[in-house]
Amino acid sequence: MDEAGRGSVLGPLVIAGFCCAEARVTELRSAGVRDSKRLSPRERRRVYRRLQAFGERRSVALAPRAIDRYVVRGALNELELLTFARLIEAFEPDEVYVDACDPDAERFGRRLAEAARPGVRIISRHRADRDLAIVGAASVVAKVRRDAAIDRLRGRAGEVVGTGYPSDPETQQCVERHARNGGSIPPWMRRSWETVQRVKRQHPALTLERFAP
Repeated sequence: MDEAGRGSVLGPLVIAGFCCAEARVTELRSAGVRDSKRLSPRERRRVYRRLQAFGERRSVALAPRAIDRYVVRGALNELELLTFARLIEAFEPDEVYVDACDPDAERFGRRLAEAARPGVRIISRHRADRDLAIVGAASVVAKVRRDAAIDRLRGRAGEVVGTGYPSDPETQQCVERHARNGGSIPPWMRRSWETVQRVKRQHPALTLERFAP
C-alpha cells in the first residue's frame, strides 16, 4: 500500500493498494513496475493497465474537507492509518507491505496492525515504493488515480490549477486567486494548508471600516 497527493494543496489524497498472489510478485518488475516517481505519466498508465492481469487494484480518495478536519488536529498520519486499515479489510490479505508515512516506520506498522483485522502480518518500511515491487505497484495505482482526479478537477474548476503542489507557480497563482481578500475557498482546495493560510494573512478581506475617515 502507498499514497499519492499527501503534500498537494489541491485535490484528494489517494490511498491505494495492490494485492496479488505471492508467487506473482517476482513478475512485477518485468511488467515495468517501479516507484511511480521514476516513471513518466505515460509509463505509469501503461503499467497500471498491466497490473490488472496480476492482481487486484483498490484505492480510496480522501477529499480536501476530510483532510482539513484531521490536519487542524495534527492527525494526518491517523487519517492515513485508518484508510490503510480500510483497504486491508477490503483485500483480506495474509501479508501487507506498506510505505510508512510516520517517521517511525515500526511504530506505524504496530499501530496499523492494531487497527487492521487480526492475523494480518504488517511490514512497514520507509522508501518501500522504491525497494519493493509490490509497494511500487501500489504507488502506480495511487499516482494514476490521483492524476485522473486532478484532470477531473481541472474540468470542474474551469481554470488553470497546475499540478496541485505548492511548489508549482500555476498552483500558487490558483491559491492566490481564491484565498486573497477573503475569497471563497473552493471544496477542491485544502484550506488548512499553510499555502492557503499564508495568502489569507497577507491579503485579508477588505472592510468598509478600513476606508472610514
